[in-house]
Amino acid sequence: MIKIEWMMMRFLLFCIVCATLQSCATKKDINKRLLPEGIKSATEEIYLIVNNQHKLLQKKQLVFTRNGRIKYSITFDSLGNIIQETKKKLWFIVETYPYKEPYYCKTRWKPKQRERISCYTRKQYKQNEAIYYYNKDGTIEKIVDNFTTFYTQYYYYTLHELTAIVTKDKKNQLIDEIVVHCETKDEKGVCIKETRVSKITNLQEEVWFMPQYK
Repeated sequence: MIKIEWMMMRFLLFCIVCATLQSCATKKDINKRLLPEGIKSATEEIYLIVNNQHKLLQKKQLVFTRNGRIKYSITFDSLGNIIQETKKKLWFIVETYPYKEPYYCKTRWKPKQRERISCYTRKQYKQNEAIYYYNKDGTIEKIVDNFTTFYTQYYYYTLHELTAIVTKDKKNQLIDEIVVHCETKDEKGVCIKETRVSKITNLQEEVWFMPQYK
């Protein structure tokens, strides 16, 4: 009886250690998004700009954990219909959609500031996979798609502010280059109004980010 209890204790301790290591290894979402500690939740709205008219593309509500990771998110289309919902679990993130199976996404830490994020259906069919490369401050350096487009997105910063996103294919050919400019910041230095303009298509978007702090 004592031996069984001891084995259960060891198993629980192992689970706690693994969860702690997983939590420490994965990069914080607030660092990826250039957000400060203490953010509780946020609403993000993305608009397409055509002839100086704003057309809502999607709206996302985000809830953060105390250690700066996204605990829950829900994304709506321009008509208010839910198009994606995410929930953080202990070992993975569940993504649910209105018209297809849920995805179960697991992050595996890799050496040299990298993470491999893979999403599967319940039947273990892989849906997508990407390798995220990070800078030392936790911001994204590049994202390499390993499953669908096989494109690589490169992120560029100036004075700790995102200024460009460049997308290239497997042959290093340019697909798109987005110029990013922060128009307005709040009192904590968070960009709450951002413009994104494509050099290839001239498509212009505006991102409004409304954070709530503790």
